Amino acid sequence: MRGKTEGTMDRQANSGRWAVAALFFINGFNMGAWAPQIPQMMERHGLKSGVMGVLIVMIGLGAVSAMIFAGKLIAHHGSRRMVIVFATCFIPMFPLMILAPSPWLAVPFLFLFGAFGGCMDVAMNSNAVAVERHLGRAVMSSSHGFWSLGGFLGGALGGRAIEMFGYDRQALGVAALCAVTLAVASRFIVNDPPHPEQERPKARMFPRIPILYVLGAMALFSMVPEGAVLDWAAVYVKTELGADLTRQGLAFGLFSGAMALVRFGGDAVRNRFGAVRT
Repeated sequence: MRGKTEGTMDRQANSGRWAVAALFFINGFNMGAWAPQIPQMMERHGLKSGVMGVLIVMIGLGAVSAMIFAGKLIAHHGSRRMVIVFATCFIPMFPLMILAPSPWLAVPFLFLFGAFGGCMDVAMNSNAVAVERHLGRAVMSSSHGFWSLGGFLGGALGGRAIEMFGYDRQALGVAALCAVTLAVASRFIVNDPPHPEQERPKARMFPRIPILYVLGAMALFSMVPEGAVLDWAAVYVKTELGADLTRQGLAFGLFSGAMALVRFGGDAVRNRFGAVRT
């Protein structure tokens, strides 16, 4: 009986591992599909780079504004419940911001795209930690590999899809595909129960733990070039190199694909040398 129970738990943990991989893929796929939409939005609305930059900043503002609350919600409700909520809200924001009739009407959807996408990011990372706990081995790096794989396919196929079907159908198709993927994956997401002991209402806004700021700075300097390529690579290859839509999508897609190759090997390194040494 004990062996049977352990076997069931192992199967659930393995299913949860692929479910959280699907969540990372959904998030990355949306970002990749967004990349070739940027030059299209600029052309469609006659936007200059400065104005487009302001619109793109709305995504970042949404993420920063919302992510500070994500941890408390996850601690109170558990990562499984919250990642489903955040992902369900995140998916429709992509077509809504693309189909908005004017760039300024797109602003609230861009903000919410960043907000729900950022909160989903926090929740799916938290769930990946729960999966690691159940499996007893590292899966975080390969989970991020699935994000990069999603970015690769979203970018590589996104430009081609716009070329073949139009920007509107591409956006709706991305949302439909992600919604189906979420519906299937949600059945297998590892149940990470609430952690009320992690809720500290009187905790400092800026904790006095120096290593947090070192890690934060590392994350910041890693994300800046990634964000620059995501937001502007497609615009660059279009305006400076005269690339068609398919190649515009590949500009970020290939960058993300290179990240995926390295990330899929990260878990083996971490399992071999440990998290700190890695």
